[in-house]
Amino acid sequence: MTQQNRPGGSPGGPRGGGGNRGRGRRGGPGDQGGPNADNRGRGGPGERGRGRGARRERPQEREDSGLEERVIKIRRVSKVVKGGRHLSFNALVVVGDGEGKVGMSLGKSSAVPDAVRKGTTGAKREMKSVILSGTTLPHEIQAKFGGAKVLLRPAAPGTGIIAGGGVRAVMEVVGVKDVLSKTFGSSNTLNIVRATLLALSQLRDPKKEVARRMGIDNSTPTPQPDPVAVAVASAASVE
Repeated sequence: MTQQNRPGGSPGGPRGGGGNRGRGRRGGPGDQGGPNADNRGRGGPGERGRGRGARRERPQEREDSGLEERVIKIRRVSKVVKGGRHLSFNALVVVGDGEGKVGMSLGKSSAVPDAVRKGTTGAKREMKSVILSGTTLPHEIQAKFGGAKVLLRPAAPGTGIIAGGGVRAVMEVVGVKDVLSKTFGSSNTLNIVRATLLALSQLRDPKKEVARRMGIDNSTPTPQPDPVAVAVASAASVE
């Protein structure tokens, strides 16, 4: 018996190493691991479940409502109860349109996303208008809330926002581009943000304030004489 007729003797025989039986069929181009594998069931990359497409991304808040939000701080609160500890979160959020409107709220929930969502919704309800002078403030202002004191000063164009923490976040969402600020006293973020909003609410238009103090009412226009009546009166006087 020659070597070719021996069972398993030839490299290309039915039981040889070069045949297609046994482990040799695994990993072929048409099997599960190949590029041409069937995508049913768990499917190929980018698919979930049976025939589901890729997950659609949620559009940003800025594109939908035109508002800009800032999450200033997220705190974890632990409350000791009879059965153990109860954890919750609160998120400090400010919302503004970049054109002189800003609002602040504190959202509380057992999960961080829910706390941020509640804070954003509450800040939208609390939005108020602020008087600005271009990209800066009309005048210097100082306000105090609790143990925190905030000083805001107008700055020349190109200065930028010289502030940090909660004051910077409020200035960015309200639309101020150039401002100088300084905080005194307590470093509590919530009190600093409230003091900043209090200072912004006290801003006034200098021209309107001067007119109000001088007793000039700019709301009603000054009556102008009729040009026809003036011309007739001048002609009569000449005759």
